Amino acid sequence: MFQLKQLFRLSLVTAALTLAACGGDINISSGGDGDGGNTPPPGGGGGTPPPATADCPEWAVAGDPVDGMNATVCEISGTFTTDRTLTNDVLWALDGRVAVGNDQADNTVLTIERGTTLFGKSGADFLVVRRGSQLEAEGTRNEPIVMTSLQNLLGLTDATSIGQWGGLVLLGQAPVNGCDQANLDDCAIEAEGDAGPYGGSDANDNSGTLRYLQVRYAGYEVLPDNELNGITFGGVGKGTTIEYIQVHNNLDDGIEFFGGTADAKYVVLTGNGDDSLDWDAGWNGRLQHVLVQHNTVNGKANRGIEADNSSSNFSATPRSRPIISNMTILGNEWDGDDDGEGILLRRGTSAELYNFVVTGEPGMGECFELNDQETVDNADSGDLRFEHSIIHCSEPFKDSVDETDTVIFDAETWFLAQPGNSTDDPLLGGYFPSAVSPALGAGLNVANEVDTWFDDVDYIGAFDGENDWTLDWTYALHNDASAISCPAGTTQVESLTDKLTCELTGSYTENLHLPVGADYQLDGLVRIGNDNADSATLFIDPGVRLYGENGADFLVIARGSKIIAEGRPNAPITMTSLQDVIDANTGKGQWGGLVLLGNAPSNKCDQADLASCDIEAEGDAGPYGGADANDDSGKLKFVRVQYAGYEVLTDNELNGITFAGIGDQTRVAFIQVHENLDDGIEFFGGTVDARYVLTTGAGDDSLDWADGWTGRIQFMLAAHNDVANRGIEADNQSGDLTATPISNPVIANMTIIGNDYTSADKDSEGILLRAGTTGKLHNMLVTGPSGMGECLEFNSQEAEDLAANFTTEMTYSVIACDEPFLGDVSATQTTEQWFLAQDGNAVAAGIDDVVDGYLTISANPSKDFSGDEFFLNVPFVGAASADYDWTQGWTIGLQAN
Repeated sequence: MFQLKQLFRLSLVTAALTLAACGGDINISSGGDGDGGNTPPPGGGGGTPPPATADCPEWAVAGDPVDGMNATVCEISGTFTTDRTLTNDVLWALDGRVAVGNDQADNTVLTIERGTTLFGKSGADFLVVRRGSQLEAEGTRNEPIVMTSLQNLLGLTDATSIGQWGGLVLLGQAPVNGCDQANLDDCAIEAEGDAGPYGGSDANDNSGTLRYLQVRYAGYEVLPDNELNGITFGGVGKGTTIEYIQVHNNLDDGIEFFGGTADAKYVVLTGNGDDSLDWDAGWNGRLQHVLVQHNTVNGKANRGIEADNSSSNFSATPRSRPIISNMTILGNEWDGDDDGEGILLRRGTSAELYNFVVTGEPGMGECFELNDQETVDNADSGDLRFEHSIIHCSEPFKDSVDETDTVIFDAETWFLAQPGNSTDDPLLGGYFPSAVSPALGAGLNVANEVDTWFDDVDYIGAFDGENDWTLDWTYALHNDASAISCPAGTTQVESLTDKLTCELTGSYTENLHLPVGADYQLDGLVRIGNDNADSATLFIDPGVRLYGENGADFLVIARGSKIIAEGRPNAPITMTSLQDVIDANTGKGQWGGLVLLGNAPSNKCDQADLASCDIEAEGDAGPYGGADANDDSGKLKFVRVQYAGYEVLTDNELNGITFAGIGDQTRVAFIQVHENLDDGIEFFGGTVDARYVLTTGAGDDSLDWADGWTGRIQFMLAAHNDVANRGIEADNQSGDLTATPISNPVIANMTIIGNDYTSADKDSEGILLRAGTTGKLHNMLVTGPSGMGECLEFNSQEAEDLAANFTTEMTYSVIACDEPFLGDVSATQTTEQWFLAQDGNAVAAGIDDVVDGYLTISANPSKDFSGDEFFLNVPFVGAASADYDWTQGWTIGLQAN
């Protein structure tokens, strides 16, 4: 098999080179430079390590070189009492606690040049800027300053690495409420980690500049029960400039403000082990544009925000009362000593919070809670404000109770009573809003309404849906150096691209994380977990590309296991063919596809013993079916499956995505199957729902269901291209047309655009309901050019009977085809009569009357879904309109007029 696969690859390379000789532009990188891909650039957006040409200054000593990095290492230690500069032509190593200045004495400026890397060798290594001194750390977007661990430079960190060195501490002279307010000049509160004192009377104190700065893998427990934050701001004043900072994978809090008045914009807090943003001791600063993302592989996390006034005196003054706008918090399912949660305001804090999105994984803890009477009083009085925000979580609110467990604050009622708040799905992909997110255009312009320091905005959350301000300078969010070696369980193979390539093979019985920065190659049938045993989760980062070399390569998620594949609108996850990867000729059936197998019911099971169900999926992929309608196979979001559908076995092609016995806790939204040889997507039983589904160029049917599927879909576009069959081909069960549970999905807002393909065995057609299926179809739009086959047909007595008695429904729908209907539903009613007898249906003359490209232009009324917990109300039939085009930014193969 190995020799055959190598021969296949070489033939593709040869073909690619031939194309290039004919005028193509194809570049192939051989890879395999012998270092295993273990040398990361110091910055998040690219770049190379500095050359080993510089000598260490007299105030530093030469350190041991870092394996794989061609750079001089200079160690710094002790206390700087004269101005120093850390240049970007060496690597700087911290030796223990390195201090800038003494406390309010020997005032010193430490300058760090753009693109400089500073690292800690152990947990005792950290940098502190004392009161009266300054840190001028001004990176640039393409050359951020990096503070990280030795392990990170050696390529020994992964998604769960934390606490490998100390961190960064800034100590200032601004007010804190732990001081004697009548004698602030004598304030001296000791910071965590024995870093030194902070606090004072100067609200405008200036501790320097932090701009384009990353702090990675810090937070070591410097003293027992005393871990450092990624960045600690102790009494820091508003004269300090803080913009474009990231703390990644800190053991303790990401950033914490202990009093002071410091402001910040463009803050990224990713993978932190305790709270991402923490404040207390009277912080009165401002924040705008903040992203909090808990560990994406469900590693250690606690709260997005944990906020206090003072733990010893809840009414201490000055009271903590920051103003924060445009923050996105994404929680995870950490279930260790603390839960991954959203916002906890407690111990007397107040705040003004505007334009927040708080959401997360289903196992996330509560997303909003107030704790203690003093904080509740702030909310009840209107001093604590939380407006124009969205909370969308499985456990959104936790009420506050007194010592007798009497509710003193109904968090949900209070939140929904504030201006502009909702619990709607914000329709994000990762942290980035989709084109149809309700967060866009719904924000409060805080600059006009509250404080001119803030930027003008009209959106909720940290991003406007067009501009991603995290690009180029952050770490582990984009296609950068975060994947510096192949994950455990994968093997580095020869690369045909400019990226590290890691091969997946066999079955994975432990969790597997595919980080961005590498390509991932399938070798044969790759299975996640064994069947309801050795369960595992496959985590795939946004922007990852996974490919099959030939038709035998496909990915299966076994029963009991999960896939967590959440791309972003600006970084979809792509599953594709080798031909696509090397820019050779692409086409249908060049690799297998994606198969999800679950434990939800199928009507092929023995209904008296569903737990023993064991149905073999197509392609010898494994068994599916069971008794758990609420089964959870994970998440697919902003995922594209391209050029798949190979005939794995004789007359047995794979669908682009197969959903076999998948339960309704599986989350599916914004998925595309492009140019599949067989069906685009097919549901074999199960209860799973989906939204925002696109199939382009399916070689057989775009949407197929059978065997008792009872899920729901809203917003699906099926566009035929070249070889095609039906937009929908639907069965109950081919072997038993009356098997139960009967296939009975609800589909709303689907557009089917056929073509004029015809052949001896299939034509391009619209909808065929057969083999005993029923269903509820609303807001449908079926159309195509002249030459397209019939657009609505029933086949089988059982399916016709279910239509004739209107168990099957089709309402508020439009058919615009040369051959709109075929056949009858009964001896007295034609298919056309059945269609026109139902509410809101219409027949239009042709394609130009109903769509512009793929966007609806029909004025036909749409169904009212008010009060429905799944379906959204939209003022159009079909999948998308000019004002509601969810395909923008992440899809391929669509053409609009």
